[in-house]
Amino acid sequence: MKAKIDTTIQFGGLKSGKYVYNYVLDGSFFEGFENEELRDGNVDFAVILEKSERHLLINFTFKGKIKSQCDRCLGELSIPVEGEQTLCVKFSDTETSEDEDVVFLPEDAYQIDLGQWMYEYVAVSMPMQKIHPEGECDPEMLKFISEERDDEEMDSDDEVKVLPDGETDPRWEALKKLLD
Repeated sequence: MKAKIDTTIQFGGLKSGKYVYNYVLDGSFFEGFENEELRDGNVDFAVILEKSERHLLINFTFKGKIKSQCDRCLGELSIPVEGEQTLCVKFSDTETSEDEDVVFLPEDAYQIDLGQWMYEYVAVSMPMQKIHPEGECDPEMLKFISEERDDEEMDSDDEVKVLPDGETDPRWEALKKLLD
């Protein structure tokens, strides 16, 4: 699905120098990428494109909030995101690069769509664990999480055995013997 916000820069007719572009990425942009983790938000991007004869240097600065789902209670969560990234675009018909911050475009290219990079920069800036601050999770959902199963429902294999400090689980000892 294509994002509804046009993030394409036509650099073909531009002279060498710096150019500034501003974007506001909203829900219509993020829904184009079909990722449940990053489904809505409002992120301001300032893009500075520095054009020279053989390459483009593109600096991204962004700040905003993303709406996601709390990992603990599944409620809606607003996550602040911000960051700075630099992308180098070189012109060549043959070269490729393993560096994700260097992109090669054909010599006759005249435009570049920055949407994928913008999306990835926001996605990478999100925390690994997305949870509400203490006390803000949905109390109804927390009831389900904290309920303990009845002892009758618990199989003997499900029991968690806590060993005193310094002792090793005998199952690990058996495995260590195999390595000797």
